[in-house]
Amino acid sequence: MLNQISADDLLYVDIETIPAAPSLSGLTPEMQALWDRKSESFRKPEQTAADVYQRAGIYAEFGRIICISAGFIYRTPDGRRGFRTKSFASDDERALLDDFGRMLDGFCLPTRPERMLCGHNIKEFDVPYIARRMLINGVGLPGVIDVAGRKPWEVRMVDTMELWKFGDYKSFTSLNLLAHIFGIPTPKDDIDGSQVAEVYYGTHDIGRISVYCEKDVLATAQLLLRYKGEPLIDTALVEHVN
Repeated sequence: MLNQISADDLLYVDIETIPAAPSLSGLTPEMQALWDRKSESFRKPEQTAADVYQRAGIYAEFGRIICISAGFIYRTPDGRRGFRTKSFASDDERALLDDFGRMLDGFCLPTRPERMLCGHNIKEFDVPYIARRMLINGVGLPGVIDVAGRKPWEVRMVDTMELWKFGDYKSFTSLNLLAHIFGIPTPKDDIDGSQVAEVYYGTHDIGRISVYCEKDVLATAQLLLRYKGEPLIDTALVEHVN
């Protein structure tokens, strides 16, 4: 699978998002009313807008990004694959988006079309969310995610969830499930995505969230290697870059 794409040319990306405030009451009255209207489509009749506010983090209009982790494959002198990760994590969303955007422009150069982004559900969630939050924060879009008007084959992204569908659009398959069935160490050995807001607003442990996000990035790279029938990255060769 994917013989035309080298796993070594990809930048593996994952994001962690939270609701914009710890609770619905922390929003302005206008945003509270807008969330009430937004949540009408998925909350149960007996639920209020506040009851489902924990879901606000998955919507770019009502949430924000607190961490973007990225990773890439490198080669050791003896030719083995290693992996380097870096996280852009901060209370200042605009600053982390600006830093990440500059890194993207440096990696995905127009003269290097083989360099692309890779993530699990990156086309449906991560990249659209990043792009929307960049616009909201007044950050210019890096060229690789400014996809307006592009044909599907011109979009420089590899989505491991989309690849697993093989044209089937009926269901979502989690990274955790695929990691398990392919024998990849689970990235969910501490927290999972549903607990990120609790960790952030409860203990403000951004470092813990970054570690979790970087594990997802590594798991995505390992999954792509499994798809391609290639050896996994030795975890002893995984490095964190400050």
